[in-house]
Amino acid sequence: MVKKRWVVGGVAAASVTGAAIWAAPLAADPEGDKDCGPDVAKLAFGKAQADAAAEPDWAQAGGTINDESCLNRTAIRGIVAPTTDAQLADALAYARANKLPVTAAGAKHSMGGQAFAKGGVVVDMRRMNAITLDRQARTITVGAGARWHDIQNRIHPEFAVKAMQSTDVFTVGGSIAVNAHGMDHRAGALMGSIRSMRVMLADGSMVTASREENPELFRHIVGGYGLFGIVTEATLDIVPNDIYQSARAVIAAKDFPKTFAALEADPNVGLTYTHLSTAPGNLLEEALVYSYTKVPDEAGMERAPLSEVGAVKLRRLTVNMSKRANWLKSLKWWSEKNIEHRIESCTVTRAQAMQDGEACLVSRNDPMHDSVPYLYNNLRDETDILHEYFVPRAALLPFVTEMRALFKRHHTNLLNASIRAVEKEENALSYAPERAFSVVLYINQPTDAAGNEEMAALTRDLIDLTAKHGGRFFLPYQLHYTGEQLRRSYPEFDAFVAEKIKWDPDGLFRNSWYDRYAGSIT
Repeated sequence: MVKKRWVVGGVAAASVTGAAIWAAPLAADPEGDKDCGPDVAKLAFGKAQADAAAEPDWAQAGGTINDESCLNRTAIRGIVAPTTDAQLADALAYARANKLPVTAAGAKHSMGGQAFAKGGVVVDMRRMNAITLDRQARTITVGAGARWHDIQNRIHPEFAVKAMQSTDVFTVGGSIAVNAHGMDHRAGALMGSIRSMRVMLADGSMVTASREENPELFRHIVGGYGLFGIVTEATLDIVPNDIYQSARAVIAAKDFPKTFAALEADPNVGLTYTHLSTAPGNLLEEALVYSYTKVPDEAGMERAPLSEVGAVKLRRLTVNMSKRANWLKSLKWWSEKNIEHRIESCTVTRAQAMQDGEACLVSRNDPMHDSVPYLYNNLRDETDILHEYFVPRAALLPFVTEMRALFKRHHTNLLNASIRAVEKEENALSYAPERAFSVVLYINQPTDAAGNEEMAALTRDLIDLTAKHGGRFFLPYQLHYTGEQLRRSYPEFDAFVAEKIKWDPDGLFRNSWYDRYAGSIT
């Protein structure tokens, strides 16, 4: 009997040990930038052609660069990291003298080479990150390299961002370049909260772009992927840091339109987003709707300082385990429905202790103050790719139904699917020429040739499905779509390129995305 207990205990211990060994890499912190792209030979460059365009002070001379997808390693002339307009102008002069393309970069979360061009000069804007608050005007003037994370820390607890992306890892310049949107279904995308921008043009001159001054440049800079000039500074609207009561509801996905309509009709609902089920048993058939409703700011209420995300290793383990098996995907969805809200942090306190069962209160900044560290990992043979599709609001349910069939046919390793609402956007290359629902997808793929080919096929099928329902796809992601698909979704693309040539006739500002799709008309 003793021996049997020892054997059983030994097997159990070995199982626990084996599980720990298997799980450890899935929870491990990243050791550096992820690099799963192809090997790239360095490019050779001669000296500058003129003394007036002397070599800049390189942050990186030569070498290569990659983006968040880790699939686009590209050889470049180098990286400059200016802190002043003068240093930026010198870098542009060097590039003009040497006929090199220039691309501005921030956090490089776009996944299709929008932050660099082969052989080009990359301008890392992250050191131009000053933040100045104007309380009276309720604006904040920020360098293009400022991260939303730092902006929130600067204006909290008094103010909150009006419009930003749903997480805070991005730079303002990057968000302007794609006209990002987020959780505020009333504010629209970032364009609606921009008062003005300072922009350096290809000749090194500085101009102001706003709705009143250079309005055509303004609507081409916003959502213009850095092709018209480099934004150095922007003045943005901010709003009071309201107190919200957080709520969540599990619904059938088919009931989402009427659920959202009720939220939209309530003027006190300030933020909302929805997650769709990624569990294979009810894929995209169930939804978890999050909402944040404004409550009176009573005396004695205090907003806690913004905090960083906790339990990072556990969260990372949960995400990475869900990639490995269908039952683990189901477990992840079950835990999101049944456990996650029980450990939610209520960041607004009252002078009188909250009673049992009282709703959780948070400030507006809290839901958006998430740098998603749990999405970064050391898994080298795979990567996680974002997609985003915009469909007219009436077309959402048939779109999701057909998308479910696509995922099953492609055996898609879907990690997350969410829905957000977007308003009509007036920028030149608009993803929302009418009010739409945005469907955001986070998909895992192997980084070998077969994985890339399968992702390319899925992407093209999703774009065709979106077009069938009168929608558009977001352009900052992998370049698996054809030129015909791009122009079908964005019939104004050629006019956009023609306008770019007016502002930048020598084609100084370029990136891999532009070189691929605009080459046929330039």
